Amino acid sequence: MQKILKTFASIAALILSGCASQPISTFEVFKAEDLNKLLTSGQYIQKVDNFFIINDSSSSMNDDFLGVGYPAQPTPTKFLIEKEILNRINQTIPNLKLTTSIRSFGFGTCLSGGFTELNQAPTSYSKSIFGSGIDALPCASGGSPIATGIDGTSDDLATYPGNTAVLILSDGYGLDSDGINELQSLKQKYGDKLCVYSVWVGNEEERSGITVLNQLANLSNCGYGTTADNISGPGHMADFVKSIFFKSGTPAVTADCSALDTDKDGVNDCDDKCPTTIPGAKVSVMGCWIVDVKFDNDKAVIKPEYFPNLDNAANRIKEYPDLLIEVQGHTSKTGSFNHNMDLSERRALAVKNYLTNGTHSPNITSRGYGWTRPIDTNDTEEGRANNRRVQLEVNGQAQKPLTPP
Repeated sequence: MQKILKTFASIAALILSGCASQPISTFEVFKAEDLNKLLTSGQYIQKVDNFFIINDSSSSMNDDFLGVGYPAQPTPTKFLIEKEILNRINQTIPNLKLTTSIRSFGFGTCLSGGFTELNQAPTSYSKSIFGSGIDALPCASGGSPIATGIDGTSDDLATYPGNTAVLILSDGYGLDSDGINELQSLKQKYGDKLCVYSVWVGNEEERSGITVLNQLANLSNCGYGTTADNISGPGHMADFVKSIFFKSGTPAVTADCSALDTDKDGVNDCDDKCPTTIPGAKVSVMGCWIVDVKFDNDKAVIKPEYFPNLDNAANRIKEYPDLLIEVQGHTSKTGSFNHNMDLSERRALAVKNYLTNGTHSPNITSRGYGWTRPIDTNDTEEGRANNRRVQLEVNGQAQKPLTPP
């Protein structure tokens, strides 16, 4: 009965929305970072054999996208933003041996009259072939039967061994708990060989979709959810691609790197995890600009004893007024994903507001990353303490926070 009701709902949505052709938007040129050197140096190695896309091609994706990071004329729809994100991923993926596939869900002529369509069958990856698959996403129409897209992907994967990353792009509208059972079955079938990631492509009134997509991604226990705004810049897109396809390797140590300190922060280039730190800033043993601010348990109120540390950071920022500074809240992997994400956002915002008041700089943004960007292991207390940090990233692209004030 439930599937019948979903069918009628999708048909009704199709009738209301129609299948109008998508408007053409021209995006500004995206300059992807070159990640090949990270592979050739041995710093990272490939961890994924298959990269399968599940794209939301339902009628709600025909609405204009009101977020940031994707300048285009005329204003693009959310559907076109999905395609632009896939294009930017394609430009950023280095020379990897992969099997890729693109599948969409919705209903109507945009999906050949069905609820899901295989827009590109599993095939060996190349930028041109994957780009053709992106172009094969024609338009958006109908309801949001994501379960059919997940079931279809399960069938697509049947003959492709190895580790798989599944990426879901959607605004989360109308998904509710749809797809959870199907994704649980997919995870049960492939176990640790499957990781799921999601990108929320929505507007403010659809922010509940972030929770829905995060829930789907978290079912895999090794992926995570992010937003279109979060990965719009070349640096953040490169980080996203690395998190999907790379794992740490054993880099070839050059004879000179231990004697080099490019950003003059006192940490040699071999050990420096944050190579663009402002000279003279207080850094951790890993070379990252860590502001010493400790919060009470589950609180985001800055205690007066830490004001001097923040004042020192503000003074450093004022010496470099043109730099973009992103205040990052990070946590260790304890507690739930959503709780840690919310807590890290609130703490990052508190520090950002303090620094902005002290510098009057328009170039300071904040974002919480929860536990998604560890700099140390979560298996020891010392490692978890390193991961619980407020970090200042230099020259991160200025974007609005995940949770606006």
